[in-house]
Amino acid sequence: MARSINQVILMGRLTRDPEQRTTTTGKTIASFSIAVDRAGQDDQADFFDVTAWEKTGELVMQYLAKGRRVLVQGRLRQDSWDDKETGKKRSRVEVVANDVTFLDGPNGSDGGNAAAPSSSTQSRNNSKDVVIEDIDDKPIDLSEIPF
Repeated sequence: MARSINQVILMGRLTRDPEQRTTTTGKTIASFSIAVDRAGQDDQADFFDVTAWEKTGELVMQYLAKGRRVLVQGRLRQDSWDDKETGKKRSRVEVVANDVTFLDGPNGSDGGNAAAPSSSTQSRNNSKDVVIEDIDDKPIDLSEIPF
């Protein structure tokens, strides 16, 4: 039998500043919403509520604000409850973020100069990236590869 898959990847802009709360066990939760433009349709977007837990949530609170572009990877979660005022059954679907990548710089500029790397990148070992500036179009000599 096939396994189930619950995975979502969204890229959009925050529609409001993130809000933080803490559970009774002391875990940090950051909640925010993003607007994702519909491809080929001007002036139309879909809106998604996102929840980021613990370290990811702390980084969201520290670096993100309304209008910032993000890439969110996570899963969908559905909540159901009875409305206390009307007695009707209510439900909503939200994204529980596993990773949030900050796509804008601190002043909202585009490009890879984000104020902080994605939450999963920061949790890895702090290794130095090598930047290669000059790349030529010469063919690769496979005999020069050491393995």
